[in-house]
Amino acid sequence: MFKLTILSLIVAVVCSCSLSENHDKKKLVKGTAPPDKKSEFFSGAYALNKILESKVLHAVTDFGPSSYFIYHGEPMGYQYEFLKKFSEYLGVELELKTEKNLLNSMQMLENGQVDIIAMGLTVTNERKNKFDFTDPILFTRQVLVQRKPKGWEKMKTLDEIESHLIRNTLDLAGKTIYVKKGTVYKNRLTAMANSIADSIIIIEDERWTDKLIDAVSSGEIDYTIADEHIALVNAREHKNIDIKTPVSFPQKVSWAVQKGQTALVDTLNFWLRSFKKKIEYRLLYNKYFINRRASRIAKSNYNSYSGNQLSPYDDLIKKHSQIIGWDWRLIASLIYQESDFKPNARSWVGAYGLMQLMPTVLEKYGLDTTATPEQQIVAGIKHLKYIEGLVSKVVDDSTQWQNFVLASYNSGIGHILDARRLAKKYNKNPDVWNGNVDEFVLKLSDKEYYHDSLVQYGYMRGQETYNFVAEITYRYEQYRDLIKD
Repeated sequence: MFKLTILSLIVAVVCSCSLSENHDKKKLVKGTAPPDKKSEFFSGAYALNKILESKVLHAVTDFGPSSYFIYHGEPMGYQYEFLKKFSEYLGVELELKTEKNLLNSMQMLENGQVDIIAMGLTVTNERKNKFDFTDPILFTRQVLVQRKPKGWEKMKTLDEIESHLIRNTLDLAGKTIYVKKGTVYKNRLTAMANSIADSIIIIEDERWTDKLIDAVSSGEIDYTIADEHIALVNAREHKNIDIKTPVSFPQKVSWAVQKGQTALVDTLNFWLRSFKKKIEYRLLYNKYFINRRASRIAKSNYNSYSGNQLSPYDDLIKKHSQIIGWDWRLIASLIYQESDFKPNARSWVGAYGLMQLMPTVLEKYGLDTTATPEQQIVAGIKHLKYIEGLVSKVVDDSTQWQNFVLASYNSGIGHILDARRLAKKYNKNPDVWNGNVDEFVLKLSDKEYYHDSLVQYGYMRGQETYNFVAEITYRYEQYRDLIKD
């Protein structure tokens, strides 16, 4: 209640501010607000109201070990976890888009396609002219990433190593430095070249900064520029790179919102100031930038950013997904939900293995608890195919089958048929899951509904099945964004 009161107060204060000053503004940025929302938009409350009314926070971030990635099937990343915390504070769902091109992300924000850019933007005067920024999420500085000299491990003194490294920015004259395209690094190096009255050869590259750091380590290129917090994560993995030469003053790293949307900025800042006082914030920072495990995660084969793998069973899932014709990443999301990719997982009700098959289902396919991971996957997918055959006889729209199959896999098809009957009785569409049948899956935990004469299979744990479908499909969307088919 306190949180909602604070949010209401922020919106009310912003809405009361200076509407008359903006009354003469006739033009609206394309996509920011519909015509009937113009006054609300110019009051600074539109973006926050839209989030609260739709119960969805739309954000864009990039891929990378410090922003957003999938590790062993689980979404992770500093920016991702920060966004999740804020969306939970607002009591809304997070809908996250990924975009590798910063200019495209800025266009998405300008057009109102997203509410926040959460890419760890450094705040510059040029950017402040286009967007409003939150309080800093962290502070960083830009550093030169260079390779230590060959044989550095055998050198007897630090001075000997230092003699091969650039420590004075004057020594960058004539050097070729690769930078991620669309970042502020190019502008910084251009300004530095002017200040030293010499040339620096700047090559803009489409690769992520982390990949350019990999290229420095491998000897493909000699230099790149990175934010220090990103460089630190990579330096733990690449012992042969040096990141101790700063090329900028400390800078703020913040989130961006549409210009003038003060209610959203104020709400973000109110939350940030509170969150940053908590130990939870320090643990989150340490998790991604201090803890040595962060570098191992960043380079793991099961990190979507570096390895493009979800689990040790990806190849088997891809191979046998053809049995049912589903995207293998959807089946992987189901397996993660059921067992966290653990082939020996057991549930309290006796379900076993990667796909948590009950003993009767295992027996149906000639298996028991000695089944190999591949046998478990094949049996699980065959069982999905069997359920799909049952669903197809009652649900005409094949685009809806997957949700009904997932729900039936979790609870048994009998309960889902009950939910369809109730949906039809209450003038909902029995062939559509979202906003129709799923509502009655939830209601089947309520005596008023499971005692209905139409219901043949009685009480069900509706919330569990509802969450099962929602979480698998949401995770699948994340897998689809981050893992190549």
